[in-house]
Amino acid sequence: GQAGAIRLGIARALVEYNETLKPELRKAGLMTRDAREVERKKVGLHKARRATQFSKR
Repeated sequence: GQAGAIRLGIARALVEYNETLKPELRKAGLMTRDAREVERKKVGLHKARRATQFSKR
């Protein structure tokens, strides 16, 4: 979310200011970007995976 993005931005700014902090920040997991993205909406579905409600009769 936004908090994680801000955390990454601050970590990158600190590394730009002082390169010696990079290994420590990487060990703490602050230098890795969360690569997950929103799945696209498919044709014929309400959302990315949500289909119309199924009725047997």
